[in-house]
Amino acid sequence: RGGGRLMAATRRELLVAGVGGVAVAGLGAGFWSELLGSASAPRRSPAIGYGPRRAPDAHGLRLPDGFRARVIARGGEPVPGTGYRWHLASDGSATFPLAGGGFILVSNSETLAGGASAIRFGADGRIEDAYRILAGTTQNCSGGGTPWGTWLSCEETEDGLVWECDPTGRRQARSLPAMGVFKHEAAAVDPHGRRVYLTEDLIDGCFYRYTPRRWPDLADGLLEIAVPAGGGRIRWERVPDPSARRAPLRRQVPGSLVLKRGEGIWHDGGTVYVATTGDSRVHAYDTRREQMRVVYDGLASPSAPLLRVDQLTANRAGEVFVCEDLATEEIDIGVMDRRGRVARFLSATGPEHRGSELTGVTFDPSGRRMFFASQRAGGAGGAEPGPGAIYEVTGPFRT
Repeated sequence: RGGGRLMAATRRELLVAGVGGVAVAGLGAGFWSELLGSASAPRRSPAIGYGPRRAPDAHGLRLPDGFRARVIARGGEPVPGTGYRWHLASDGSATFPLAGGGFILVSNSETLAGGASAIRFGADGRIEDAYRILAGTTQNCSGGGTPWGTWLSCEETEDGLVWECDPTGRRQARSLPAMGVFKHEAAAVDPHGRRVYLTEDLIDGCFYRYTPRRWPDLADGLLEIAVPAGGGRIRWERVPDPSARRAPLRRQVPGSLVLKRGEGIWHDGGTVYVATTGDSRVHAYDTRREQMRVVYDGLASPSAPLLRVDQLTANRAGEVFVCEDLATEEIDIGVMDRRGRVARFLSATGPEHRGSELTGVTFDPSGRRMFFASQRAGGAGGAEPGPGAIYEVTGPFRT
């Protein structure tokens, strides 16, 4: 249905974040320490981020000089050049490379109708097709890509499941109940450890890992929950009842580690990074040492640059782009460079984006195009939240 052939991708081509975004970059286990290091470190370059944001464009987006945006899809309307009517409330997304230079963008729908859709692009960036890859689910929020080229779509409900989807739409999506029944947010694959790490979007949510019995088949395996072991160490305890028939998973193992609204998650170089919106923190879990520490705390200082950190991804230059989950007049995506400097990259403003939030930030496999969703964009006169839209931003991204 989707056409094209998915190109085999390495770990560095499938950099999974809270939305599962693909980027070709390797930041390494020490990245966040370097990024958020001493404030007294020398600053030799005056350039921070991509410069001042211009006045809002026709889409209500404030972008730096040299960047421009276009609407890729609007909820409830046909995708340009196709007959496919795009889903409402777009959320987590990722891109997958195709042989011949094209790629597929997948996106979840955080509505009661749920599901996920895909848009196929040619090598020149033109839209060639759009279609559904998942139906019959609900509140599909974030997710994550896999190194073998599938999309893990997560249902954000108390009885939610993870669904493995084919981005081309040829194979039917399948549910993965062995990965637990809970309020799933995002998934990150550790191809070397042969595990999948999972977040739970609740103020008393927990942190999980799943070990398939036969890698990379995710249909059957061991689900565990993180428990503090002192000194920042984590031990893993088997979840007695992944089906949650007897009790919610987060209640089954006494003393489980609590993460306040675990959202964006991303694996690189043996470290799993987890953004927690409830306390504006980024945590780093070392998969080899089995230790977890806080590497960014947005509440530690009144001048902290980012609050309510949510979905995140990286570009080829190792810059991290982070969505803030803030209900303000301007909704931002920030950019953090390797030297620890933080700036706003873009802002969504005006009645077009009132009551919305920015989600699903990801890059195409080339690193030249950024995609993101304004989940409730397009409300009638800004009085009520709208059906949402997906935007493409092009310009001089560092590579």
